[in-house]
Amino acid sequence: MLNRTIIYLIIPFILFSKSSSSSPIAGTKTFLSGTITDVITGESLIGVTVSIPDLKLGVQTDIEGKFKIENLPVRIITIQISYVGYKAILKSVDLSKTNEINFTMEQSIKEINAVVITGSSNVVEKNRTPIAITLIPKTVITQNSSSNIIDALATQPGISQITTGSGISKPVIRGLGYNRVIVLNDGIRQEGQQWGDEHGIEIDEYGIDNVEVLKGPASLMYGSDAMAGVINMISAPSLAPGKISGEFLTEYQSNNGLVGLSANSKGNNKGFIWDVRLSGKAAHAYENKNDGYVFNSGFKEQSFHLRTGINRSWGYSHLIFSYYHLMPGIVEGNRDSITGKFTKEVPTSDTSTITEIVSENQLKNYDINNPYQKIDHLKIIWDNSVIIKNGTLKSAIGYQQNSRKEFANIFKPNEYGLYFDLRTINYELKYHFPEFKKTNLSIGVNGMIQNSANRGSEFLVPAYHLFDGGLFVVLSKNIGKIDFSGGIRYDIRNVIGDDLYLPGTNSITTGEHLFKAFNSTFKGTTGSAGIAWNFTDHFYSKLNFSFGFRAPNIAELGANGIHEGTLRYEIGNIQLKAEHSTQIDLSFGYNTDHLTIEIDGFNNQIDNFIYLSKLSNSNNTDSIIDGYSVFKYNSGNAQLMGGEIMVDIHPHPLDWLHFENSFSYVIASQKNVSDSTKYLPFTPPAKYTSEIQVSLKKLNTHFKNIFIKSGIDFYFDQNQIFSAYQTETSTNKYQLLHAAIGSDIYSAKRKFCSLLINVSNITNQAYQSHLNRLKYAPENFSNGRIGIFNSGRSINFKLIFPIG
Repeated sequence: MLNRTIIYLIIPFILFSKSSSSSPIAGTKTFLSGTITDVITGESLIGVTVSIPDLKLGVQTDIEGKFKIENLPVRIITIQISYVGYKAILKSVDLSKTNEINFTMEQSIKEINAVVITGSSNVVEKNRTPIAITLIPKTVITQNSSSNIIDALATQPGISQITTGSGISKPVIRGLGYNRVIVLNDGIRQEGQQWGDEHGIEIDEYGIDNVEVLKGPASLMYGSDAMAGVINMISAPSLAPGKISGEFLTEYQSNNGLVGLSANSKGNNKGFIWDVRLSGKAAHAYENKNDGYVFNSGFKEQSFHLRTGINRSWGYSHLIFSYYHLMPGIVEGNRDSITGKFTKEVPTSDTSTITEIVSENQLKNYDINNPYQKIDHLKIIWDNSVIIKNGTLKSAIGYQQNSRKEFANIFKPNEYGLYFDLRTINYELKYHFPEFKKTNLSIGVNGMIQNSANRGSEFLVPAYHLFDGGLFVVLSKNIGKIDFSGGIRYDIRNVIGDDLYLPGTNSITTGEHLFKAFNSTFKGTTGSAGIAWNFTDHFYSKLNFSFGFRAPNIAELGANGIHEGTLRYEIGNIQLKAEHSTQIDLSFGYNTDHLTIEIDGFNNQIDNFIYLSKLSNSNNTDSIIDGYSVFKYNSGNAQLMGGEIMVDIHPHPLDWLHFENSFSYVIASQKNVSDSTKYLPFTPPAKYTSEIQVSLKKLNTHFKNIFIKSGIDFYFDQNQIFSAYQTETSTNKYQLLHAAIGSDIYSAKRKFCSLLINVSNITNQAYQSHLNRLKYAPENFSNGRIGIFNSGRSINFKLIFPIG
């Protein structure tokens, strides 16, 4: 199987090497300039972004609508033109034949003709790739209220989140999460111990320019763990030579008192580029009308990010350094049985404690109480792109260190118990061949080397060593209105788990054998083939077949301990096999200046699907260890079906009106099992969202790009649950109302700032999200309610000041 796969990968490389041999050799510098105007009025457009995605380079038009990008290679490049309120433009330009090109842009509230770069062999329009994909531009991230980057994406169709308080969110795509979703940031996969429920995504949301979400296992460039899809966090492109800019952002959220600050400076001096950002957040406990302020749900976050390097006509070489620190409280949910108020244990001596009701001041201050976590994520990346003839050779090597400490000893609050130390080396080498008769090909290899150590006195998973590698080919072909895309990938992953005897001896006669050593190897092939057919300028359809592969993670294989943040004892299963999925996606779309409709459907069959279920004892009651219910990883065959419907109305002549609706649904079940274990655990409920927005380009000389919007998010009942052993409980329907207003404020013809005001959960609805981990916190005996509810109403303010 391996030899046949390698042959399939090498043959296209040989064919394309011959076809590209006549391409001119790049190296001579050139430039591209032009003017961008409104197609109807002829007015020059100021601040239009002209970017070259392959070179990570961009510039904005000046007061006369002109742009100029220097130090470019003499070759065919793809440029992207984007501007709020206008259709995006994607254009291939042969710089050996022209250095000046003008563009006219058509107004459109909906950003149609949007382009994608993730998982494709080249930059391509969204409607011309068979892969199901959602694009989230910076305007959506900025305008919405959120406490972290995944929170900002979770309202999109087909995307959900597993939450633990307001500071930790994990992405879920079409009902699949954890190690089935790969998150890319700075061009490499983010490795931060994704196996844990309460382990979030350690990324600064203020530094994200836009996000692309690939749905399903068609993401051949990323290998194992991309079975559900890929979330690519994309930073803003580098500026053109001679340009310097920046911003200062401040934010406040009333519900949890969140204060956010972020400062950014970037520039380009004769090809030497820099982009530096410093951010911080602090929040006290969040509030809802059933629980009041939820004790110890606050968090503190700091981050630093630096990109520096050189941009030349031959490509670029960038060095990226980032550091992220998060300190979230762990919510235990213990309460006084009479008053229902939250309680905490307070030491009275070196060995004894008393239970106290938490005071109002302790609920609303910004101190993080015991138990809590300290997470540090260090990342260093060397990212390169070199033009070879008309093709591009890209390479990246990265080092990540993710350390997670948990503090739960009230007698020694500064002494950690659990301490996971994960170190990862990521590597990637790929070549994008020059386009040949409207055919694009990419071939490459990537993977990672991981080492994890337990440096604390408590243990959940064994220390382990992992090697992962994959070889892939991705091909796309355009024939008129039809685009074909597909490829194949082969992966191999080796995981070695270490022995551990308690209390730290090497003899089974004197210590408990907590973790038994194992050495497991998993191999798998991933493939995809699809077609996108743009029947007319307005109507299109997509069909894609794909099969995916995912190796079990370290918790699924070897866990044996208390998982504090999830309130359970977890046991792994060394007998687990790799998951294999087969998925079909079918989409239909209709896109005009005033109406956009898209219907996406999928059917995903997964063999050896791994899930966590509660164990029972011989008396058919909960199995308990150290006061925690025991859960064990098992597997079965699963089927996930569903899809999304999006309808966007922006009627003529009311071009300032924007009415957007979406519905997403997934049903996830196991095959050939009893009723209580039929449905997969923790599947998001059906979701309907509706939003109406008024957008005005200009009110007067001081207020421009004004928007006013209001909407509803309706979540249906979720009764399709894994009810065996009370693994999960059903969730009632609820609806959340939100509204927002914002504008760019100008002074003396220059933008002074952007002001945004957002109100979430306007009616102060008391609700529990089905994927809220705190839903399973202890019962409040004063009123009989089980678990903790999500956040109540919040009024949020955001100010962004441009610099330069």
